[in-house]
Amino acid sequence: MSNTNLALGAYGPFACNIDQPAKVAFSEAFEHFKGVKYEPVAVASQVVSGTNYAFFCNATPVYPGATTYPAMVSIYKPLDGNAGITNIERLPY
Repeated sequence: MSNTNLALGAYGPFACNIDQPAKVAFSEAFEHFKGVKYEPVAVASQVVSGTNYAFFCNATPVYPGATTYPAMVSIYKPLDGNAGITNIERLPY
């Protein structure tokens, strides 16, 4: 059943069940990322010429005693090629 409240080209609703294509895009985008570990909690997607993903994440800097904080990570997965990070925003608690 489709959601008729969504505008054409808009992001879909966030889902905690992260599907395999989203997991692959997240993994590709963070393959060489250092300094902070991002753990995806939920994802929303937007189909364009490829796919835009918005991941709600728990972020933890990689050093002893670091505090975890919420973050929104935007990733673009083109039709051909690897996914890349387009934005990371630290969210308020």
